[in-house]
Amino acid sequence: MDDSEIFQAIGEDGFERLVAAFYRQIPGDDLLGPMYPPDDLDGAEQRLRDFLVGRFGGPSRYIEQRGHPRLRMRHAPFVIDAAARNRWVELMSRALEETQLPREVELALRPFFEGVATMMMNARS
Repeated sequence: MDDSEIFQAIGEDGFERLVAAFYRQIPGDDLLGPMYPPDDLDGAEQRLRDFLVGRFGGPSRYIEQRGHPRLRMRHAPFVIDAAARNRWVELMSRALEETQLPREVELALRPFFEGVATMMMNARS
């Protein structure tokens, strides 16, 4: 399944449900929760949703509003070690399970999320 087929399969609604399921876990998470400013949790959710929608073939709102993603630069202020990376992947995996997207979409998104999470690491545990 190529990237544009993912958006065709789940649309805005699928990404909205996935990202909402992920962010519902953040406030109570002892490791990742403190990295997210509580007064901008909705903004963080919107930015991730817009990024994923654009990345997988939907409207490019993220780039139109924020420019190139520059993910590593934007996340540089946060200590992202193996524990943080693994927790992020764990919470996203739970979100994927909760959302119950089509199996072929889930199989395409999991390695993407794991790879990006690894790329974001900027500290050793």
